Amino acid sequence: MFDVDIWQEIFSTIRKNKLRTFLTGFSVAWGIFMLMILLGSGNGLSNGVKEQFAQNAVNIMWMWTGETSIPYNGLKEGRPIKFNNQDYDFLRTKESDIEKISSRYYLPGDILYSYGKEYGSFETSTCYPSLKDMENINLTTGRFINEMDMMEFRKVVVIGDDIKKALFKEEDPIGKYIRIGGVPFNVIGISKDKRRNQDNNRQAYIPFSTAQRIFNGGDRVHTFTVTTSMVKTTEEAEAISDKIRKDMAKRHDFDPNDKRAMGSFNMLTEYIRTMKIFQAINLFVWIIGIGTLIAGIVGVSNIMLILIKERTREIGIRKAIGATPFSVISLVLLESVLITTVAGYIGLVMGVGIMELVNMALMKAAAGGAENVFFVNPTVDFRTAVTATLILVFSGALAGYLPARKAANVTPIEALRDE
Repeated sequence: MFDVDIWQEIFSTIRKNKLRTFLTGFSVAWGIFMLMILLGSGNGLSNGVKEQFAQNAVNIMWMWTGETSIPYNGLKEGRPIKFNNQDYDFLRTKESDIEKISSRYYLPGDILYSYGKEYGSFETSTCYPSLKDMENINLTTGRFINEMDMMEFRKVVVIGDDIKKALFKEEDPIGKYIRIGGVPFNVIGISKDKRRNQDNNRQAYIPFSTAQRIFNGGDRVHTFTVTTSMVKTTEEAEAISDKIRKDMAKRHDFDPNDKRAMGSFNMLTEYIRTMKIFQAINLFVWIIGIGTLIAGIVGVSNIMLILIKERTREIGIRKAIGATPFSVISLVLLESVLITTVAGYIGLVMGVGIMELVNMALMKAAAGGAENVFFVNPTVDFRTAVTATLILVFSGALAGYLPARKAANVTPIEALRDE
């Protein structure tokens, strides 16, 4: 019965001070609303960047050759550096930090593709089977190049979706033969890049070994694509790159610091740096959001102080007839927590709701063919929402505690003398 009386009194106080309660609650709701918007936006940007990285494995690394620009071991600058098949074997067996590897022999420019009376010029990528996982190549039908294709120098090809549409229209291309540079190749699969660079749909993949044999490549390798061990720091990622560079420099007699002799790009280094930036942004968002929330909580505390000032005589009478300090503190705390929690929950629901609506709009845009979206799934996860709710309850209790202590310390005589 005592608890019911407390709640009745709290609601009675709120009804008598509707405008003051509304403004107090609004400040709290706005704080949590902005926190949800900021966190959702931060997640959207972070997910968008991850989506861009997702076009390849994040631990992918490319290596290519050029000409020396620094004299080394008595050798002049200007020497061409050329990778070969022996380098592939070395990287695959001797470099412990390399997980997967694929070689590429470049075919000059776009090559003429033809099927029946249809033809077009498209890019041809020569590769090993491992490239499918390294570059996240998506197949809509058929299969990718396998080890038997490599060993038997099979003339097979995986074509991009745009090549399929240009040459086959509505016809199923699997099992059909097309001519690539005048050489017949059997179509074994179709790839389609739905969300990334649409130029990938104008690209075909043929076995690296077949390309070397048919197009007079000898044992020449133009580039290597590798995936390295997953590490957590940029220093570790750069150490892997440096070790591989030094080993290749030793094999081909060039200065390891000669960037023109051998070029390389380690995606993992950039990925780690970018993710650290977003971690810092996320921390900054929390600081700004909580700061905004604290401003609202301070408002609640001030209102509670005013409320206690107005009810000093009433509190004095309560204590004179036997009210305990705990009962006074619980009355103020409950009112503070109630206002903070209800208002904060409203702000929480509105913030999460708006982020969900934005996410739905982005999903429709993506389904409609929108490209290069840098804002993906800007929602707030359940754990974050629960954390924000707990912060609200704690803040509400904190906001009411100091005024409640002040009220509990008032003596009946002092209270009754209050004007």
